[in-house]
Order: sequence, then structure tokens, then C-alpha cells
Amino acid sequence: MKPAKILHLHSTFNLGGKEARAVRLMNHFGAAAEHVILSAEPGSLSAREAIDPAIKVSFPTDAPSLAGKPSLKRYREFVTYFRQFDLILSYNWGSMDGVMARTLFSRIEGLPPLIHHEDGFNEDEQKKLNWKRNLFRKFALGAAQALVVPSENLVRIARDVWKQPEQKIHRIPNGIDVKRFEKKAQRGALPGFIRREGEVVVGTVAGLRAIKNMPRLVRACAAAGDNVRLVIVGEGPEKDRIQAEAQRAGLGDRLLMPGFLADPARYIGLFDIFALSSDSEQFPISLIEAMAAGLPVAATDVGDIKSMVSQANQGFIKPLGDESKFFESLTTLVQHQQLREDLGMQNRLKAQAEYNESKMLARYALLYGQAQGRADFGPGK
Repeated sequence: MKPAKILHLHSTFNLGGKEARAVRLMNHFGAAAEHVILSAEPGSLSAREAIDPAIKVSFPTDAPSLAGKPSLKRYREFVTYFRQFDLILSYNWGSMDGVMARTLFSRIEGLPPLIHHEDGFNEDEQKKLNWKRNLFRKFALGAAQALVVPSENLVRIARDVWKQPEQKIHRIPNGIDVKRFEKKAQRGALPGFIRREGEVVVGTVAGLRAIKNMPRLVRACAAAGDNVRLVIVGEGPEKDRIQAEAQRAGLGDRLLMPGFLADPARYIGLFDIFALSSDSEQFPISLIEAMAAGLPVAATDVGDIKSMVSQANQGFIKPLGDESKFFESLTTLVQHQQLREDLGMQNRLKAQAEYNESKMLARYALLYGQAQGRADFGPGK
């Protein structure tokens, strides 16, 4: 059957949770689809490095821009551009002008179906959702074939705040290739990392944005003991602030920031503890990866994190407003090796049982296929 032509509208295509999932799906569908990717931030395309070279994909520079003020002129340009595709996949707020264009011109024949994916919010909607954006989303999603979210919290927002009908909302939890994370981490996979005798390695994988609140994690590691080393894998605008906080807290020589590293399965098992200090999350893929690698978790209680980890680990997920409790949680894990091993095993068992990517891949293939009227959409078909 002829490959499906799929247009992806991304807020950014730097590698993060939603981009990793989108790339995994592209690689999974193989020759069944050809892809065109637009980013509201044209220079933010680092996730392209994770796309299988065999996948047919392009990043056009002459397509309508996702950035700019809403206008009918821009929306007409989108609609003209949309006609060449079989399916449109949009992601997060940065793609919403494309979603609005599809709804405003929904009566025009020949437009492909659109499925919107919402994975969370940036700093500007961390404490409270923007009411203007809520109204915009409510109307723009009117003609969307489906709205996909990974977390229960986002299901509630989509239903109660954006007023989307239940039948349009699809909760598809993120999943990973669990077996790849069960293998022993590769020595040398973390540039600059050599384990020192007696140290406990706390690690995290994230885009270095303010909403991740990495300075909180720096302070927690500094308070947890002189034998703690912190590894932060990722890139982003907060790098200098994180390094400055490490110097202030006396952690400077025990902080390793190797930048972006592809394929966490190669290195995440080098950590002893996985930590998330975010002010906001939904259903982080990095957490699933850490659980599959057999790591205990210390984190702030945001999004679905507490329900994601094993029941035994839930006591180490602390309220966002009490930094001292987060510090205590991390310190306890640092001081007790057997506890770390026990919690890590419980997390691995839960990841194996609930977060294997096979379920996720099958559900996305079914949803995308139904939108196109192709019951057989998927790899090798």
C-alpha cells in the first residue's frame, strides 16, 4: 500500500519526552509512512538525530511558519499546505495555530484529519493555565479527530477546562522498550564519568528549562552528603544557572553535565538514584526509563509521578511546596543501599508490567489508522 504522508506540527523538535515518542513512532511505522516536520522554533531540531536513517523525512524551510500572530492570511496558507497530506499530527501549544486553521476551514473538502497531542505546559502555565489559551484551545480543537494525552491530569484538563467530549480524548500512557533498559549500562557511555569509591550517583535526564527546577536538585544533593555526585543529562537555557547554584552549594566539583546524550539505555543504569525536581510534569518518559533500569526514585509530587512509581517507592515522592521533605527523601536513599536496591527492583517490575511500549505502539497505530480510514496502518503494511 502507498505510504501515508504525515505532517507533524511541533512546538519544538529538540529532544524531550514528546519528541522521543514521536521519533519512536516514526521509526516503528517504517516504510508505511513518509514524514514532514515543522517546528515553531525552526532551529530546535536536535531530535532529528534519533530518526532512523531509513525513514523518509524532510524539514522544509519554505512551509508556513507556526510562529506568529493569529491571522486569517496565515491560516489560509496552512490550509493550502495541508492538502498534500493524509494525516496531520500536532503537538502542544506551539502548534495550535495549525490546529485552529484546520478547524476554521473544516468545511473545505479534501483536508486531512488532524490528531492533537498534549503533553504538558511550560513555565508560563506552570501555576495556572492561561485563560486566553484555554479559550483558544477549546475552539481550535473543535475539528480535531482526536486529542491524545499521556496522563490522568491532562484527561481532566481536556474534559473539564477545554470542554472536549469524552469520546475525543484518548489517554495513551508513554511506553518504552523495557528490555533494552534491563541490560547492564555501558562503561564509557557517560563522557567524563569515572565512578569513585564510596560515592552515590544521583542522576536525571531532562531539558534544562526553568520548569525542571534543577537548582532544587543541586541543593538536595549538596545536603545529602559529601559522597554524592550529581549527573544531569540534557541541554537548555538553564545550564549556567545550574552550574552557578552548584558552585554556591559546594557541589561544583561533584556535578557532571555531559549535555544531550542519545539512547539513555546505554547510561541511565550508571546512576544509583533517579531524581526529578520539577515544578511541573505529566507522565515523564525519563521516569519510565529509570524504573526499567531498576532505579529508586526521589521526586516532587507533580503530574502522574506518584502513581507511576511502585507502591513501595511512593513514600519518596514529596509535595512540591516542601523542599525539606524532598531533601530528606533523597538523603534517605543515599544512606541506605539495600533500600535503593529493593525499591529499584519494585520499580523495574512495575515498568515491565505496565509500561512496555508494545501496548503504546499498537494503540497509536490503531488511532492513526482509523483517522486515515486504513485499518492496516502500521509497520510492514
